[in-house]
Amino acid sequence: MTHETGAEFLSDWQKNAEILKDTYNPAQEHDACGVGLVAALDGKKRRDIVQAGIDALKALWHRGAVDADGKTGDGAGIHIEIPQDFFAAEIRESGDELREGEIAVGMVFLPKTDLDAQERCRQIVETEILNFGYRIYGWRQVPINVDCIGEKANATRPEIEQIMLWNARGVSEDVFERELYIIRRKIEKAAIAAQIPELYLCSLSCRSIIYKGMFLAESLTDFYPDLLDQRFVSRFAIYHQRYSTNTFPTWRLAQPFRMLAHNGEVNTLAGNVNWMSSHETRL
Repeated sequence: MTHETGAEFLSDWQKNAEILKDTYNPAQEHDACGVGLVAALDGKKRRDIVQAGIDALKALWHRGAVDADGKTGDGAGIHIEIPQDFFAAEIRESGDELREGEIAVGMVFLPKTDLDAQERCRQIVETEILNFGYRIYGWRQVPINVDCIGEKANATRPEIEQIMLWNARGVSEDVFERELYIIRRKIEKAAIAAQIPELYLCSLSCRSIIYKGMFLAESLTDFYPDLLDQRFVSRFAIYHQRYSTNTFPTWRLAQPFRMLAHNGEVNTLAGNVNWMSSHETRL
């Protein structure tokens, strides 16, 4: 077996670069997140749509970076419809009576170690919901498996809970969804006023829910075993593996976001130069 010398390697590299000069331009190098959508063409909720989204996300592991601990990732997640049968069973098991209409669910990140701040966050969320005339079934601690996430991800991990509520006013689904958006914005402003930046709502909706976090794409269902439940059915699944380029990874910056999942962190050198040039007149 022969070993290539440094000079030979450089010579071969230069030859290959010459061959590829018309197909490769370093100025066009860019990186972006991995994102995708699975949808039911027949418009029916099915388990295989959710499973296809999970499988597709796990196949995108290469689109995100991995920390030296081997388990902390840039962030990954999935956005699906609320599995009504699943949450109806959770409400019944809690001893509450199930009311007529769709169950709305909020996926909430809370401070992990400050129990007083946790309770203040719950009060903020509940107050804004009740102020709009809606009623709350209760809170649910989301089952998680911390063994599959890295040390850095676990150190910054929030307390993850779900709040379940019902449409006590009997408004239309569109009105309910729109007012849940307004409620979320009021919650966010109240959290800022209370100086509790750790409060974050991944989703608050009567239609859909988001499971996400600062883990590897392949760890989604390990961390959130809820997603393995066969009652998790949906007509769509939006999945996302983040590639963190311009900002550091955090739990709240994992995607999908509430209204989109994007791969827009394109960081070409030419793009950065052009952006700076466009701002020169104001510098």
